[in-house]
Amino acid sequence: QVQLVESGGGSVQAGGSLRLSCAASGRIFSINAMGWFRQAPGKQRELVASDSTNYADSVKGRFTISRDNAKNTVYLQMNSLKPEDTAVYYCNARIRSSSNTYAMEYWGKGTLVTVSS
Repeated sequence: QVQLVESGGGSVQAGGSLRLSCAASGRIFSINAMGWFRQAPGKQRELVASDSTNYADSVKGRFTISRDNAKNTVYLQMNSLKPEDTAVYYCNARIRSSSNTYAMEYWGKGTLVTVSS
């Protein structure tokens, strides 16, 4: 089994920064991709950032995704936060558990980010 555990969420005022982390653990042969999604109240889940170059237009220039392959961890540095960034942020990963299996998609349980004006 594979688990994704997010951390780093919290409350911050507009203009502030937060750094989210997501660590993958369990039976991992290789990680094909890791990224971040978010879901605001009453809205659909949306992509925030994946790999190193794919960002939602609304976060370009403010958020940066990075990975530490040795730690099976992905980060999301969020700067210049806005109230509209308020959402539950979910980690997403496509992971192979062995050399003879296809990659499966996994989700973390989410971490809440609240930005006040």
